[in-house]
Order: sequence, then C-alpha cells, then structure tokens
Amino acid sequence: MPLFGNTFSPKKTPPRKSASLSNLHNLDRSTREVELGLDYGTPTMNLAGQSLKFENGQWIAETGISGGVDRREAQRLRRRNQQLEEENNLLRLKVDILLDMLSETTAESHLMEKELKELKSVSRRRK
Repeated sequence: MPLFGNTFSPKKTPPRKSASLSNLHNLDRSTREVELGLDYGTPTMNLAGQSLKFENGQWIAETGISGGVDRREAQRLRRRNQQLEEENNLLRLKVDILLDMLSETTAESHLMEKELKELKSVSRRRK
C-alpha cells in the first residue's frame, strides 16, 4: 500500500474548448479550395503605395520600379557603392601606412636631434 495514495491516478482532462469561430467551414468547396488550397501564389504586400512581390528570395516591385529607381539602376548603384567602399578601404590603408612612416621619421629626427645636442655639449667641454 503506497504511503501517499495511489501512485497511478491520472488527472482528469479539462473539457474541450468550443469549436473555432472561423466561418470557413460554412463556405462551399470551390471557395474553400481557393482560400485553403495549395496554390498560394506569390506573396505580395503594399508599402507606402508601392506594391511589392516576393520572388527568388527578394522583394521586387511589381511595376519594375522600386522607390522610383529602376532595378538595373539599383544594381548599377550597388556596384558603384562597392567600388567606392573598396577605394575607401585602400585609401584608409594608404593613410595608415603614411602615418606609420611619419611617426618613424619623427622618431628618427628626435634621435638625431638628441645625438646632435650631445655632440655639441661634448665639443664645448673640449674647448
């Protein structure tokens, strides 16, 4: 006899909730197939008056113009942007190299000035 009561006493299941409030089950078969069928078509949306559809993993303007810019123009702008970013990276690298060269030259100049002062002080002592 178990100490705290029957070990196998499953809890009662709660009563089922009411059926769905959707009215799709009231529709005839053809309308239901259109609403619930497998042919979904391409997803479309409308943002700020611009109609877009989803094709090949990208949102494309249905009119062929996205925000007033043609698709070819957008690709040209992307390529130009990439070229400018590469040029910018190259220029940053050149600036870094020039700064390194400047700091090296400045350090050498300070060392030479220090050596020159020491030589002048040694030559003054000899006189």
